[in-house]
Amino acid sequence: MYKEIQEINPNELYFDINNPRISEFNISTKAKEEEIIAILWNVMGVEEIVLSIKASGFFPNEPLIALKENGRNIVIEGNRRLAAVKCILAPSFADTIGFNKNLLSVSGEIKSQLNKLPVIFVDSRQEAWKFIGFKHINGPAKWGSYAKAQYISQIRNEFGISLEEIASQIGDTNKTVQKLYQGLKVIEQAESLGRFDRRDIQAPRLYFSHLYTGLNYEGIRDYLSLKDISPDKKNPVPEESYENLEYLLTWLYGSKRKESPSLIQSQNPDLKYLDAVLKNKEAELAIKDGIALMQAYEISQPKNKTFEQNLLEAKRALQKAQSYLTEGFDGKDENLLKHAATIAQIADDLYDSMEKKWKSLQGTVESKKRLFGGE
Repeated sequence: MYKEIQEINPNELYFDINNPRISEFNISTKAKEEEIIAILWNVMGVEEIVLSIKASGFFPNEPLIALKENGRNIVIEGNRRLAAVKCILAPSFADTIGFNKNLLSVSGEIKSQLNKLPVIFVDSRQEAWKFIGFKHINGPAKWGSYAKAQYISQIRNEFGISLEEIASQIGDTNKTVQKLYQGLKVIEQAESLGRFDRRDIQAPRLYFSHLYTGLNYEGIRDYLSLKDISPDKKNPVPEESYENLEYLLTWLYGSKRKESPSLIQSQNPDLKYLDAVLKNKEAELAIKDGIALMQAYEISQPKNKTFEQNLLEAKRALQKAQSYLTEGFDGKDENLLKHAATIAQIADDLYDSMEKKWKSLQGTVESKKRLFGGE
């Protein structure tokens, strides 16, 4: 993609409201410039670029990429760099956004250089997609999963490029591109059906990776009936799974309207737990009734596995408590001593029951002496 570099005043350059990273925040198409800069500054590390420009100026060998839309010069590649320059040239943005204005102080020489920025103009978004896609999906300035999915969807649907070709051009595996695309289509389908509203989620932003990663789990895919569905399908979830789709997205993202928090506090291990729950009907019904994720997960597991897990957790907790004994118990709190007595009684009863069952299976003669000492 060879084009002549032009020098353009930054006041004549505008942010791309359709930029995948910006659109992730549901910003209005009529948003003011300071709103966009606030998102770029607070979330996308514009401060780092400001510091780089202060130290070395604006690198002329990294031109912005723009196109003309509705009489405006829209920057489709380089929105963070444009935000940094606009902030340096107009420090009043610091007052609006709420950061230290001193960060924007640069030398007069550098400031004069910023009055003209290197820009390459393309005739269409399609003309630049391969370069932008590689840079931000597998290149040096990677986007998050939602921005990647948005970009892949734009290329697939607006330009008619196959997912296989997109994967080839941006240097990613076909499977990853398919999963990103399908995850976004699942979200969009749920919204079109009125079964999900990203403005209703509990978090300040949509953590798309919850769904994108979750779709790699067998239980979650089967819950949405996606097993034999083409990853290229616009509406991948079949009608019989619409209700499951609504439940799943509520569990992943929460709902302010339903007063339901997200069950995913950490993808690892919470997605694994949810996947196991959705493979077990009893556990699924429990989580629908409001049972905590960990409790539902225990229901989904074989009872012997749950027993062993709880026994080992209790052992670890007691060992940890014992390590704090010297400084943690001064001998004055009677309640702590009572707690320890209760634990000791439970442990004795548990061991006696386990030993009795073990002896009966082994045909061992009864003895008052315990068979096993502590480890």
